This record gives sequence, C-alpha cells and structure tokens, in this order.
Amino acid sequence: MHMSLRWFGSKHDTVSLEKIRQIPGVEGVITTLYDIPAGQLWPLQRIQALKAEVEASGLKVLGIESVNIHDSIKIGSPDREQYIANYIETLENLGKEGITTVCYNFMPVFDWTRTDLFKKRADGSTVLAYDQKVVDAIDPEVFFNQTNSSAQGFKMPGWEPERLAKVKDLFEAYKDVTEEKLFDNLIYFLKAIQPTCEKWGIKMAIHPDDPAWPVFGLPRIITSKEKILKVMKAVDAPFNGLTFCAGSFGTNPKNDLPGIIRALPGRIHFAHIRNLHHFESGVFEEAAHLSSDGSFDLYEIVKALHETGFEGPARPDHGRMIWGEVAMPGYGLYDRALGASYILGLYEAIQKNEQRK
Repeated sequence: MHMSLRWFGSKHDTVSLEKIRQIPGVEGVITTLYDIPAGQLWPLQRIQALKAEVEASGLKVLGIESVNIHDSIKIGSPDREQYIANYIETLENLGKEGITTVCYNFMPVFDWTRTDLFKKRADGSTVLAYDQKVVDAIDPEVFFNQTNSSAQGFKMPGWEPERLAKVKDLFEAYKDVTEEKLFDNLIYFLKAIQPTCEKWGIKMAIHPDDPAWPVFGLPRIITSKEKILKVMKAVDAPFNGLTFCAGSFGTNPKNDLPGIIRALPGRIHFAHIRNLHHFESGVFEEAAHLSSDGSFDLYEIVKALHETGFEGPARPDHGRMIWGEVAMPGYGLYDRALGASYILGLYEAIQKNEQRK
C-alpha cells in the first residue's frame, strides 16, 4: 500500500505540496488537471508540467483522480465517439509519462452528494453530512445552487458550476437512461478504451456511487458487491478495476466493507479509506478516521486490503475541518494528515503481526 493525499493543484488547493511532503509515510499525491472540463483532451505538455511540479517537491504522482467521463458517454449519445477518442488520447498521454492509475466514476449529473458541507459536531469540528429527507424535499436545481453557494467559494470536484448551471438540461438528457442502459454504456466505454489501457499498463479504477442508492431518481450502478462484480465480469480483464471507497460503499450499512475487498483480489487498484457515523437510515455524517469515532471498523478494512495483496495507492478520504482551518469541504490538511498516520499505523501493526506468526 502506497499512502497518498489528494491534491487539486497549486491554483486550486489550499494545501501545498510542501506541507504534504512533511506527513510521515506519504509517498505522493493523487491529482488531476482540475481546470480541464470533462470530455476535453489532456495535452501531453500539461501532464508533463504537472508531473514535474509534483516531483520537484520530493513526491510522486501516484494516480489521477479523476479523468472525468463526459455525460454523452454515460447517456450513450451519438457524439460519444469523439469524447471516447479524446479520453483514449488522454490515457495515451498519461501512459507516456508512466502515470498508470486512473480513478473515474459513472454517476449521472451529480457526483458525490451531501446535504450539509459544514455540519458542526460536538467536538467543534465540521464535517460533510447527508440527510435523505432533505433531498426528498428539494428541487435538484435549488439543491445544486444551495450546495454551490455554501462551498465558501471553493470549486468542488463533481460540482463544477459551468456544467451544473445546465442542470435542467442534464436531467432532460438523462430521462430515458435506465440502470440497464447506464450499465451498457459503461461496458461500451470500457471495451473501447481496453486496448489503450493494456498497451500502457493503465489501471482503470471506477469509484462507487455516493450515496449508494438513486438520488433524484437518477440510476446508480456501482452500489454493492454484486453490482461491482457484474462490471468486473462483463469486462474480465486486469485493467478493469475498482476504487474501493469505504465511505461511498459504507453509506449503505448493509454493505460488508471487508467482504467487498475480499471478493475482488487483484481488481482493487486504488483505496479511499475513511469513516462515517450512521444515525438512521439515510442519515449520516463524516467522522474522524479512528474506528471508535464512526460506524466502520478501520482495522478490518485495512486488514482485508493487506490480506488480499493490495499494493496500489491509498489515501485518507474526506476529513473533518479542525483547528480553524479553511479549505475545500472535506479536503483540509490537518485531519487528513491524522488519518494517513492512523491508517499507516494500522497497516504497520497488521504487517508485523503477520510476520511474527
């Protein structure tokens, strides 16, 4: 397991590479070209410049999160071929620079969804939170505007204003997209990029849907062990893998998180490790990574990754906002640094215990 932190680039992130470099055990970053809209080609020169900037700090680019999928590909529109061609060329450019782990998602319209970006907890920290009752009672366009206006000026991944300003048009475009059609369009996309991925050794790591159920009536297809196994079997090749996200799968308490890991040996290419606290069905908030602070057993999650031979990049996921820090919701420095140290401590203890047996 190679510990990393997500980094949005020097123009978009409040956390500098210099600070990330000082977190013990963190080898590199998971990053992106944050200003390039979904569907557009990533020029080789931009990738080279990004890689050079990261490496100059003493870190590595351990993966990309995300090379986003254009809506035309998800919908299956006639113009998807051009966007797939752009995606293939982007993958080729990443491969030329030795960047071989690519996280992406196939969620319609909305990416991850939360109803409160700064919910205050008893300890004084603030966290991302979700309440299904709020979603059920609000219009999608109003919901987007409220979410965007409460982000304290930060442009959040998956909530790009220029795209979601057309949220009504997007809902109209997706009106005939069923779960079955969305699945078929994902498989079409994966088969189209397969030769390029295999040529360059690129591992595609699909991110689960967050939360793990339909939102505003839109279909979701990566929500459980059964559904991710369906994708793995449909394109049964090593390049086709999963970003195991404890927080996303864990939005549904019925999902057995260590069980999902153990069902996919060799197909988990990237791991997001975090904790949630469940209050009732459809109501949860982010927690500190420490197992006792939330509803997940982080020890068992890290143990399952170790026992299945996971060797890819991992990162602490959304953290609390603590110690007065002002940063993109979920992506401050301090709590994620604590999370990285905690996860690495678990991993070291599990490794040493296994060696002593």
